[in-house]
Formats: sequence, structure tokens, C-alpha cells
Amino acid sequence: MLEVSNLKVCYGQSEVIRGLNFTVPKNETLAIMGRNGMGKTTLFKSLIGILPSTEGEISVDGTDVTNKDSYLRVANGIAYVPQGRMIFPNLTVLENIETGMEVSRQKTVPEDIFALFPVLWEMRKRKGGNLSGGQQQQLAIARALVTNPKVLLLDEPTEGIQPSIIKDIAKILNEIKKLREITIIVSEQVLSFTMSIADRIIVIDKGEFVHEDMRSDVDADKIAKYLSV
Repeated sequence: MLEVSNLKVCYGQSEVIRGLNFTVPKNETLAIMGRNGMGKTTLFKSLIGILPSTEGEISVDGTDVTNKDSYLRVANGIAYVPQGRMIFPNLTVLENIETGMEVSRQKTVPEDIFALFPVLWEMRKRKGGNLSGGQQQQLAIARALVTNPKVLLLDEPTEGIQPSIIKDIAKILNEIKKLREITIIVSEQVLSFTMSIADRIIVIDKGEFVHEDMRSDVDADKIAKYLSV
């Protein structure tokens, strides 16, 4: 569903993403793990087109999106939930969700959205800025889902969220994959969360992939060493 080959991304003269190659099939959840500053966010921004790649190719479901603007990548099936969520604080919950529907051209919010996120239905008339961090994260995911993505990118979804809500988000992501049969790619540092959602884990270090395992084969101690400072 997502195919990336020899992807390189630079900040000025500094190469931050160094020739990454990976393929993520339909209905797989891939977790990309690594410490802060190792390239996770840069990778995600390059996949959605916020940062240009200096080399390489990105394709979604067989369509080359390498040189397309972000809004065209969204139209081709990539949805992105950035680090920090970036919801519209002065719009209501419902209005926030509706901003994502311009891409899919749906007239009403799909029924499965409020089934997945019942708290958003309860708070649909409340301003986004008045929600808790966990509720805002759910809102950001819901807004991404109404674009009907083939690939959902989630950058550090557990950041600043209390443990009980992290479990809820893991449950929701597993439900999304089952209902929508989409590809989910998560950047993350919390191993327990990753183990509850991911089919496969890749560790990134200084812009390069240094370790990969299917969830069933993961050595938690080895992953923890990569994540420790």
C-alpha cells in the first residue's frame, strides 16, 4: 500500500533521512521507533509532503506521489496526524471533523467515526481547545479518517497523554484497522503501546533503519536499549 525507496531528506547541508527503503502492505500496522531527534518526524513530514525529499520515490497503492503537493497526497490516500495534534482550538469538535471532509466530499460524518469515538459525539458542540489532550488526539485521528485514507500516519500519538487514555487509543487503532482495513504507520517511543498495536517494528537511528522485527519476534530489552539515551 505504501512503498518508499531510497528516500533522502536534508535540512540545509545536513542529510537527516539517509536512503530509507520500506514497504507497508494493506492492513498492516508498522511502528517506527526511535529516540527524539533520530528522524521520525522528518520522515513523516516527507511522506505527507511538508518537507521535500532530495532523492527517492514514494508511492501509494501504486501511484507515485513523490513530487505531489501535500493536498494531492491526501487526495491519493495519505492522512497525517502530526505530533502535537494541531486541531483547530476555536472550532467545535464537529467543525474540526468536517474540515477533513472537504477531501472525501462527503456530506455527513460517516457513522463509524462516532462509533469509534463516542466521546466526540458527546462533545461535538464543544470547542476543540476545551478538550483534554487525549480527546484532542482522538479528534485529530477522526479528522484524518474522514479523508478516507489508505495510509494513516500518526506521529507520536501518545505524547502528553495519560496511561489510561493511551490504552483507549491503542484499542481504537486496532478497531480502525479491523473496520477500515487500512495501513497504519505510527512513530513512537512507548514500547508497551507499540506492542499493543503493531504488526511490525522498525527502529530508526540517525536517519537510518537499524533494527526490524515482527511483533511476535520482538526482544523488548533490545528495543529498549535503542530507545534509551
